[in-house]
Amino acid sequence: MELINNWKIVLLLCLTLGLAPYFPEPHILGKVKWILGGATGMKPMDWFDVLLHGFPFVLLIRLLLIKVLKK
Repeated sequence: MELINNWKIVLLLCLTLGLAPYFPEPHILGKVKWILGGATGMKPMDWFDVLLHGFPFVLLIRLLLIKVLKK
């Protein structure tokens, strides 16, 4: 539980797993654009890929919400 509440680790996950590969654009951004465009032709592996690359950002949003709601 300590791992998912550690800001440094969550930020590191976002910058590495969340955005990799970086070129020509971060992978997760390409997937999000694909989904917003109707997700035509997405296979189950593509959805798993969105889950894998998006999970660090879910953890980051969770930490931000916890910090905001504590105040």
